[in-house]
Amino acid sequence: MATVINMPRLSDTMEEGVVASWLKKVGDKVEEGDILAEIETDKATMEFESFHEGTLLHIGVNEGEGAPVDTLLAIIGEEGEDFSALLSQGSTEEPKKEDAKESTKEENTSSNTSVSIPDGVQVVTMPRLSDTMAEGTVASWLKNVGDKVEEGDILAEIETDKATMEFESFYEGTLLYIGINEGESAPVDSLLAIIGAEGTDVSAVIEAQKNGGLATATPSEEKATESKPSEKAAPAAQETVGNTTTSNSGGRIFASPLAKKIAKDKGINLADIKGSGENGRIVKKDVENYTPAAKTEASAPVSQSTSTPTAAVTNFVVAGEERTEEVKNSQMRKAIARSLGNSKFSAPHFYLNIEVDMDNAIASRKTINAIPDVKVSFNDMVVKACAMALRKHPQVNTSWTDNTTKYHSHIHVGVAVAVDEGLVVPVVKHTDAMTLTQIGASVKDLAGKARSKKIKPDEMQGSTFTVSNLGMFGIESFTSIINQPNSAILSVGAIVQKPVVKDGQIVVGNTMMLTLACDHRTVDGAVGAQFLQTLKTFIENPVTMLV
Repeated sequence: MATVINMPRLSDTMEEGVVASWLKKVGDKVEEGDILAEIETDKATMEFESFHEGTLLHIGVNEGEGAPVDTLLAIIGEEGEDFSALLSQGSTEEPKKEDAKESTKEENTSSNTSVSIPDGVQVVTMPRLSDTMAEGTVASWLKNVGDKVEEGDILAEIETDKATMEFESFYEGTLLYIGINEGESAPVDSLLAIIGAEGTDVSAVIEAQKNGGLATATPSEEKATESKPSEKAAPAAQETVGNTTTSNSGGRIFASPLAKKIAKDKGINLADIKGSGENGRIVKKDVENYTPAAKTEASAPVSQSTSTPTAAVTNFVVAGEERTEEVKNSQMRKAIARSLGNSKFSAPHFYLNIEVDMDNAIASRKTINAIPDVKVSFNDMVVKACAMALRKHPQVNTSWTDNTTKYHSHIHVGVAVAVDEGLVVPVVKHTDAMTLTQIGASVKDLAGKARSKKIKPDEMQGSTFTVSNLGMFGIESFTSIINQPNSAILSVGAIVQKPVVKDGQIVVGNTMMLTLACDHRTVDGAVGAQFLQTLKTFIENPVTMLV
């Protein structure tokens, strides 16, 4: 089905983009992650990549021409597909959109006629960092209110539905206001921050944004809360004031709003927690990692009695806390749920198992790793073997669409990597052309980037086959959900030492279970079985992968 690609908003102030150059022509094949065009914004010329795959059917904005954000930029779909309905739909809806924008603009103008933005003050909104991004979550702020900001400084790390990305400032001045706290989410174009000259009063700007549904609290309100004395003596151990907390001793405890919320939900006294943030500020991780110290209650004195001892029956009552904690789903977790749910319920999965003799692989790895500065893992061997087997069985290196089956001439193997918030799949491009050591270095580099949240979107796109390995956790056998648009995924278990029969004798051997999940729309049972047989041959005879 054809997909409309709109002009993206590549900066928070971008209203219109100019196509500096097209890197694809009408009729060209487009893979997910390919650079479609270079787009000139009001800040810089930036590469715009595709989040879809298919054929470029239509270009709506020619090189050198400009168009407003969210207007038709291109259409991607199946080769020869009729997309005329999308063009006519776009032409009829466009005036309505403009009218709606004008109406909204007039309403905003009429409601805020008394509010003027002070000179030098810049309102920063939640940017759209991918063409499918509807909302973003602030993973962390790298600047605090009152900090100096230079143009190009990283303001925050923002979590989208694709990845966690750094967001840099296009302005310079002082960070006067933060509209979205760490861990909180907000729609695109919501108030993110305000930058301006130090000491500038922006309460009117915040109030105006608040009336538009874009902000929650103002600095003036927080100051009023801080300065307002408590009308009643608080019986609790601490009192929350703005972004600080007051302990019994009268000292102020600095804590982030998210840390306060988590502490309140868990019933934790912030005064007992040591902050790891700037100036001892308590942040989210401090509360999550806090373990209350065991408290010993003094036993009540035992009364002595001169009466004759009698047998006593004690009824034991187990006292414990019943508590359910709700943790907000991250953008990554939501994306994983959508992707795997769609795959599981749309692709007819079937599974094939095979047991592999690992004795030769163990011996070969030991010999290879004896070479100075060389380190090869069993997973590297499996990835290499998969790439070579895919070359011999192209039916497995395919993708299903409603009208066609795509046969990929390139082999890009995705390697599932567990991160704190879920699972990502970095992609080793052109895996069949790489050596074992090159594969090992590439996987290590990509996995490191994934775990530190520095991996780029294009490094997680374009896979044609996926490997998922849980052997290092002692899992002997498991099944995986296909990582669409792949047609298959390989689940790799642990190497197990057990009795095996060789040459009619029972001996101690090392084996490993492999499970291939296949999409029956593209891969039949016999095809999957033949692929596994070839894969088994390569793994059991690693020397064949070196020639």
